[in-house]
Amino acid sequence: MNKDTPQSIRQQIRNGDLTTPTSGYAPGFVQCNLVILPKTYAQDFAKFCQLNPRSCPLIAMSERPGDFSLKTLGENIDIRSDIPLYRIYKQGQLVGESNDITHIWQDDFVAFLLGCSFSFEEALIAEGIEIRNITEGKNVPMYKTNIQSKSVNGFAGNMVVSMRPMLAEDAQKSVTICQQFPQVHGAPIHIGAPQELGVLDINQPDFGDAVTIKDNEVPVFWACGVTPQVAIENAQPDICITHSPGHMLITDIPNSQLRNSEEV
Repeated sequence: MNKDTPQSIRQQIRNGDLTTPTSGYAPGFVQCNLVILPKTYAQDFAKFCQLNPRSCPLIAMSERPGDFSLKTLGENIDIRSDIPLYRIYKQGQLVGESNDITHIWQDDFVAFLLGCSFSFEEALIAEGIEIRNITEGKNVPMYKTNIQSKSVNGFAGNMVVSMRPMLAEDAQKSVTICQQFPQVHGAPIHIGAPQELGVLDINQPDFGDAVTIKDNEVPVFWACGVTPQVAIENAQPDICITHSPGHMLITDIPNSQLRNSEEV
């Protein structure tokens, strides 16, 4: 098996051999953010995704409570072990991280997989646009903003954005390129002037790592799939599991399948 196939990479993750952020892995294939909630909260969270499609574009969810295979996303997926690092929340508070959640899996859990910006990074690179977090081997920087999400029964909070610095002309190109991928956050929501988003220090991201921003570059911001983690803190469900920022599920779905499409 090719070591770069999604199946092989998932196996490395499952074995504990790959524990790093997944940006740049499995070129050509969709990566997903993760939210796992008990069935009691699933309907409200699904509605939250529906009302906030830029930050929470829903790619797939469990066919039934307790389903961890997500067969529509790939061969032999086990959502309990195929993400490099998980975050565990109780009553909205982060209580720990783990490389495997099999030991705390519940029969009433519903998994939600959301589109991830790593998918459009490939399209940008193909057009000659540098992705600084990949070049520098870092997790993409992410920031809490002053943009309010539409709330549903406690699931509420402000949008989180990811940022990639680039030349002004490349920033404009990125709008044209990324608007073709509505299921992985679409076009940037903001270019330049981070203070307008409530980001006061661009070198101090709330999640991920700071990257180099050159004097002739502007920061470009996209809606980010870490937004649900802010909403979860406010909703305070009994238990919730997410991916750790930057550590995604790599699927068997080609990125090209999401271009200008409404559903997978």
